Amino acid sequence: MPNSKVTTQQKRIFITGGASGLGRAIAFKYAQQGYKVCIGDINEERGQETVTALEALGCEVLYFHCDTTKMKDLISVKDQLIQHWGGVDVVVNNAGVAGTAGPIDDVSMSDWDWVLNINLLGVVRGCKVFTPLFKAQKSGYFINISSAAGLMNAPLMSSYNASKAGVISLSETLRFELERFGIGISVVCPAFFKTNLTETMKSTIDGVTQRIASVMESSKVTADDVANMIFESMTNNKFWVITHKPERKLWLLKRYVPFQFQRMMKKQMNRLFKAK
Repeated sequence: MPNSKVTTQQKRIFITGGASGLGRAIAFKYAQQGYKVCIGDINEERGQETVTALEALGCEVLYFHCDTTKMKDLISVKDQLIQHWGGVDVVVNNAGVAGTAGPIDDVSMSDWDWVLNINLLGVVRGCKVFTPLFKAQKSGYFINISSAAGLMNAPLMSSYNASKAGVISLSETLRFELERFGIGISVVCPAFFKTNLTETMKSTIDGVTQRIASVMESSKVTADDVANMIFESMTNNKFWVITHKPERKLWLLKRYVPFQFQRMMKKQMNRLFKAK
C-alpha cells in the first residue's frame, strides 16, 4: 500500500480560504518548507496581497478565485493544478464562516443553510473533487479544518457546532475509506486564537460577537502556532490536531469523566454568554 504520509519531496499544496487568517498562516508555513502554494479565495484583493507576500519569499504561488459553495470553482482549480503542476499533494479545506450565535428558536433556516453550505458542504466538495486525483496519483493528503466547537458543542452556537462536528465525522469516515489508496487525512480542531473569523459572525444576541472577539484577541495561541501544529501533524500522518491544551483536557474529560466536563462547560459558557 502506498504511504499516505507526505514527504518533503512532495511540495504542492492548495488551500481554500488561503488569503487571510489561518489559511494565510498555513500558506506561509508551507512556503517556508519549500512547497509550491496555490491559494483559493473569494477575496481577490487579499488573494493578490498574499501572492505578493509569498513571492517575496521566493515561493512559486498561484491564486484562483474559488467559492467552495460551487463545485465548478473547485473543479476548475483542480484542472489548473494539473495543467500547471501536474497535480497536487496536499489539499487544505479551510474556507469557513463563524455562523450565527443565538438560541435555536431565533436562528433562521437561511442562516443554517449559509453556514452548513460553506463549513460542511464546502469541505465535502473539496474532498469529492480531489479524491479522484489523489487516487490516480496513489498519494495525497487532506487537511480538514474543523473546530473544538465540533467536539465541545457550546450553547447558542448550534449551526456552527453542527457544521464543524460534521467535518469531524466526514474526516473520520474518509480516514479509513481512503487509506488503502495512499491518501492521508488530518482533522484540525482549534479553539480560540487570533484570527479574523468574527468578520463573518452574526448574532441574535447583543454583545456576543464582541465578547468572542475579545477572547480570541487575548489568546496566547496564534494562527502561526496552529499552522506549525498542522504541518507537524501532517508530516507524522497524525489524524487528530487539537491545538489547545485546555480543549484537549476538556475532550478527555467529556469522554471519560462526563460529569466533570458538564461542570466546566457551564462555567465557561457563563463567562462567554451570560448577559451583563
